[in-house]
Amino acid sequence: MKQTLVIAEAGVNHNGSLNMALKLVDAAVKAGVDIVKFQTFKAKNLVTQSASKAQYQIKSTGAEESQLSMLTRLELSHDEHFQLLEYCRSQNIEFLSTAFDFESLDFLVNQIRVSRLKIPSGELTNSPFVLAHARTGLNIILSTGMATLAEVKHALAVIAFGYTESSNAAPSQEAFEKAFQSEAGQRALKDNVILLHCTTEYPAPFNEINLNAMDTLRDQFGLVVGYSDHSKGITIPIAAVAKRAQVIEKHFTLDCTLPGPDHLASIEPDKLSLMVSAIREVEQALGDGIKIPTPSELNNLHVARKSLVAQTDIIKGEYFTDNNLTIKRPGNGMSPDHLWRLTSGEIASKNYLAGELIDE
Repeated sequence: MKQTLVIAEAGVNHNGSLNMALKLVDAAVKAGVDIVKFQTFKAKNLVTQSASKAQYQIKSTGAEESQLSMLTRLELSHDEHFQLLEYCRSQNIEFLSTAFDFESLDFLVNQIRVSRLKIPSGELTNSPFVLAHARTGLNIILSTGMATLAEVKHALAVIAFGYTESSNAAPSQEAFEKAFQSEAGQRALKDNVILLHCTTEYPAPFNEINLNAMDTLRDQFGLVVGYSDHSKGITIPIAAVAKRAQVIEKHFTLDCTLPGPDHLASIEPDKLSLMVSAIREVEQALGDGIKIPTPSELNNLHVARKSLVAQTDIIKGEYFTDNNLTIKRPGNGMSPDHLWRLTSGEIASKNYLAGELIDE
């Protein structure tokens, strides 16, 4: 199995502090993840003044402050992004960030020059924004929380159009569908897009996670599938890898008790390290699917299996019977499978002492 791409989602768990963001990078590096991901946005471009908070945000940050005010506090400046980028490079970990508005997308693509893009679940039905991602030509990771299968297909159709048609081509439902059905569109999706199953609740209830939906996405679209996790603990992402998730995204924080909207639904660095270690163990355990004895099993084969053994002394020329044969360890003699052949009229070709392995 190809090694699972593990994304540590720092998101806005830096609370607007560059110093805290750098510490999150350190924690991600120590845990052994592949990518540390942040969120890039201009609050004024993202929400209206009247936009309300989600219930989980109200629970963690209170209802007095507006979503706009909260997000404004959590912005990182462009200069801080560059500092984060350089620090990630110095620590040999990939920097990634999710854009939530057109200005931020342009910044990440043309100034930060990220190597891939992540479209969050909340933007999946924002077709103009999805199209802008595809027209960059970069690889896309698409989260599918809150989405129906039809909505996922439509987003993929928009992406196929963006990859295969020129920027002058006029977007339309018909054009999207045509691109999705085309050989070039399907090839572009398979070469460039990863789908992440996701349950958009913080924390996600276990009975709503539905890991089997990964199989549905894989079967329906033929794309690489992963899982973006918002559940408590680390059990579910590990289980997702066992179900062939090739990307895992998990929110993490320096301290779950810190103020802010996402800390409570995140794991702390020690749990992140445990998750990565467990994922790497599961990857090894999955193997290649070929059912043959392993090298270590071959060492135990003769010890664990049994052979036909003389129950009593057997004289040369004597018939083998159920009374003079038995089955015991070790397994380096004649297989018990031959019992019925021997007892159906076979005679001993030599003398056997009681307890001796039969080797006819």
